[in-house]
Amino acid sequence: MTAFRFLPLLALIVACTPQDVPLPTRSAQFETYPERLFDTFETQCAGPGENFEKTANRIFECQEFLPPDTTAFLILNYDGYPQDLPKSVMRMTSTKTTSGYRVDAELFFNVPRKNGPDVKVPVESKTLDQALGALFQQMGGSPT
Repeated sequence: MTAFRFLPLLALIVACTPQDVPLPTRSAQFETYPERLFDTFETQCAGPGENFEKTANRIFECQEFLPPDTTAFLILNYDGYPQDLPKSVMRMTSTKTTSGYRVDAELFFNVPRKNGPDVKVPVESKTLDQALGALFQQMGGSPT
């Protein structure tokens, strides 16, 4: 019986929660190939210190140099090589599925090392995931 006392409070919380907030996601399903998404991605990766690259079939990357303090932190903490500076990397991959195309986004810091393979340091951000979900929806995708 005491559980019913909290029912009005729960209804109020649900009613006050914004309903149009995009789902935090880094993946979306598109019915057709999302050409406009990738064109926009390339266009937005044209600023100073940014480099757009198609690294493989249906894999696109935007690489960007980092501020000096972040660069130093990554070099010192991940045994980086100062002659090959770390970069922020946003990678979008498109995969053909039975119902169209799935797009996956990945954000990480790439830290080159003198000896050994580069280190990929993942970037986790709910705000970023919500922005990606909104972008996917604007471009006609359904977040997954």
